[in-house]
Amino acid sequence: MTAKIPRAVRNNNPGNIREAAGDKTQWVGERATDDDSEFEEYETAAHGFRAIARTLLTYKRAYGLTTVAGIISRYAPPKENDTPKYIAFVSRLLQCEPDQTIDVENRATMIVLCSAIARKESGYRPGGADWFALEDIAAGVDMALHPA
Repeated sequence: MTAKIPRAVRNNNPGNIREAAGDKTQWVGERATDDDSEFEEYETAAHGFRAIARTLLTYKRAYGLTTVAGIISRYAPPKENDTPKYIAFVSRLLQCEPDQTIDVENRATMIVLCSAIARKESGYRPGGADWFALEDIAAGVDMALHPA
């Protein structure tokens, strides 16, 4: 039996970033077609990781969110998620406390944070492997941290 490929993987949207109603933002690397009316779609997984990283940088710069608890409470609100479990999962992978300050402008931190979000949003392949390659995560983070 073939495993069902998660929506996040099909859309190259590892963070399951939603389409905002009425939002005309055109993400770098966004697909020209709009086949999924609820979620953003990207040309590559790296572009999807860039979008996660840009979102998290905005959370820091515009809203002052610098802890896993603060970031994930905004990213994955309780109306749609089990936010406390999400926070615990991400904190465990980052090896930090939920209310500990993290530096999302640090490449290594951002790579682990984006990877954790992708794992939570898309799960794992049958057998336990990640759906997304580390190279795509790093490329997306690099695009976000060092825009051309």
